[in-house]
Amino acid sequence: MVTNDKFRDECGVVAIFAHPEAEKLAYLGLHALQHRGQESAGIVTSDGLTSRAHKAMGSVADIFTEEVLAKIGGTLAIGHTRYSTAGDSALLNAQPILVQSNKGSIAVAHNGNLVNATQIRGRLESQGSIFQTNSDTEVIVHLIALSKEHTLPEAMADALRRVEGAFSLVMMSNDRIFAVRDPRGFRPLAMGRIPALEGQKRDTMVFASETCAFDLIGAEYIRDVKPGELVIVSAEGISSRFYATSAPQSSCIFEHVYFSRPDSLVFGRSVQTSREELGRQLARETGVEADLVVPVPDSGVTAAVGYAAESGIPFRFALIRNHYVGRTFIEPSQSVRDFGVKLKLNAVRSLLQGKRVVLIDDSIVRGTTSRKIVRMIRNAGAKEVHMRISCPPTISPCYYGVDTPSRKQLIAANKSVEEIREYIGADSLAYLSLEGLKKACGEGDKISYCSACYTGKYPTDIVDVDEIQPATVRR
Repeated sequence: MVTNDKFRDECGVVAIFAHPEAEKLAYLGLHALQHRGQESAGIVTSDGLTSRAHKAMGSVADIFTEEVLAKIGGTLAIGHTRYSTAGDSALLNAQPILVQSNKGSIAVAHNGNLVNATQIRGRLESQGSIFQTNSDTEVIVHLIALSKEHTLPEAMADALRRVEGAFSLVMMSNDRIFAVRDPRGFRPLAMGRIPALEGQKRDTMVFASETCAFDLIGAEYIRDVKPGELVIVSAEGISSRFYATSAPQSSCIFEHVYFSRPDSLVFGRSVQTSREELGRQLARETGVEADLVVPVPDSGVTAAVGYAAESGIPFRFALIRNHYVGRTFIEPSQSVRDFGVKLKLNAVRSLLQGKRVVLIDDSIVRGTTSRKIVRMIRNAGAKEVHMRISCPPTISPCYYGVDTPSRKQLIAANKSVEEIREYIGADSLAYLSLEGLKKACGEGDKISYCSACYTGKYPTDIVDVDEIQPATVRR
């Protein structure tokens, strides 16, 4: 969708090892991952001896000018682009976090959410630890620094065994890059390689939340970092270890439904393939007689392509998105109905006049935006509007790095499908089944998904779900 009535993932991470312009590759990688967060961004680099950092609020392109990148040049780099929840948008929470400890310089960038961070932080503060941010990522940094293990990889493994929840991390010392995923593999993290250029001694190793970052910097995808794996890249080569006992895989299925770019491989699977199949399966399950299939841009586009292909109903871009809307705008003093949606979307009246429309989107969260879009389609002359959603009803908040509202604010947790249809004003409303969702996203021998937002059944222990918020601060 196009307003704040939408799920958000909290960040993208990238890491570069052994490249003469590591800072520029990290910048380009973050640019490709900008859809995962637009509130702040940061890069930490090292020349092998000294680490340098730059972080700021805003978009990647605005933050990292040529002058800024020239000041932080290095051969190693990690980067982070962040989306924050309301009230948490502050530079102090921007990442990567860089600290000097008794184990040397450590920089950490995190995608996910720790479900036991509050308890760990309280214990550490009672023991004298002083926190500089209110991000749960800093808990990991403290645990590494306080570990009694003597080597940095052992200290990292020790710290990671103490935290619970979702975390895909890239970390850096002055001369090494580390990449790690939690034992359940909630969030994606891919590994790639750039062949050595003439004059370079070794290939450049890269890590990123999505493989679309590799395409921009000319890296070849090798594989995903495995759940529970700690990968270490140094001058001696690449090594890995599993720091924790195996757990049932619970990769976030919403990465394929919404978060990730269609041109990425996520969890080793093409996002484009999953989304088109979501639309095809939706058409099989919820077919309706209509004249046009219309996506809500950009979130519903790929599923709508699949729906149109399966149903034989023509696909049309009858909603046009304005991609140049800034963060602030001047609203007319006389109230304009549905102004926020109209600022970002406009209906093509010549396509919609007198037509029966299948309107495709990936989710309905609070329902307010869907209601406005349905009204816009009707006002443009559509005869019927049939809303189709390419995932099941969202009934539970996420505690693993997705900014979902509380259960009280999720319309599907409080209303039946018929009540939601009546609220948004559609002629019909149907969702994809949970079984259809998993089938479309390829669940099977190679991958198993977390679908707690659709079932309320969480893969880890969550205490007092109805009372606690999904996260105090997220990446």
